[in-house]
This record gives sequence, structure tokens and C-alpha cells, in this order.
Amino acid sequence: MQEQELIEKCIKGHRISQRKLYDTYKTPMYTLAYRITNSFEDAEDVLQEGFLKVFRNLNSFKNDSKLSTWIHTIIVRTAYRKIKDTINYKTTDILEDESLLEIVYPSDVDYLEKAIQSLPDGYRTVFTLYEIEGYKHHEIAELLEISTSTSKTQLRNAKITLRDQLKNFSING
Repeated sequence: MQEQELIEKCIKGHRISQRKLYDTYKTPMYTLAYRITNSFEDAEDVLQEGFLKVFRNLNSFKNDSKLSTWIHTIIVRTAYRKIKDTINYKTTDILEDESLLEIVYPSDVDYLEKAIQSLPDGYRTVFTLYEIEGYKHHEIAELLEISTSTSKTQLRNAKITLRDQLKNFSING
């Protein structure tokens, strides 16, 4: 079944097509929601709420982008709203420090994942969107309703924190 045909059937309420759409995207969207919320329960809530929004608004999908990109944006925004009240963005001037951009990752991927998950919500959200999902700072700023400089500051602070945690890993690991 072609994507456009699947979309049309979902809009008409065809349950099998809706299930197919959900099954196609549930795992990567759950992973994304978890990376942003740092909570299995919140990620499940985000996934459910996000897909409700997808199905309610599917008729407004304009094919300006891929369906996966459109769903991705809905999940990011839903996850962000879930944790928005817990984020305290620190706005400071950004110092360009190239050494912060080069993090040496340990061979223990589980440790790295734990280090990322231990970041404060604001740091983790921006780090995930920028470094893992490939968003640009102006896109993150628009998604999260923050300034571009706040996005850059959050990423810088996330990298400083991760660098320190990874140094401790190599010393203690």
C-alpha cells in the first residue's frame, strides 16, 4: 500500500490502516519520546497522545514533507509539552569553545546512554534534538519556543556536563 493511500484510508477511519500506520512508526517515536522525557511512563503517554493528534489532524497533512517527519514533529512537541514545566533554561552568553564539540565517547554505550539520560531536562532535550535527531538550532528554538542562543547554550552546557561525566568514566571505568 502506498503512503498516500494509507493516509487516505486512515482519514476515512479504516482501523486496519490506522493500525498499520501506528505499527510502522511506534518504535522510533517511542524511543524519541523516551529520550526527551527520560521516563518510560511519560514516553508511553507521549506516544498515545501524539498518535491521537496524528489521527485527528491527518487530514491537514499537506505532503510538504515526509509523513515520518510530520509525525516526528508532533511527537517532539508533545514530549516537550510533557516536560516543559520541569525545564529551567539557563541563558548565558555562549563562548565558542571548540574543545566542547569533540566529546570522546567511551566504549560502553550503556554508560553513554545513562549519561545522556542523567542530563537536566533542558540540556537533554536540546542535546537529543541537535546531536541525535539532527535538528538545527533555529529549528529547535522554534519547536521549543526558546531563543536560538538558549538552544546553543543548552547544547554547550550539555556537552560540558557529558564531557565531565565521560572523564569520570575513563578515570573510574
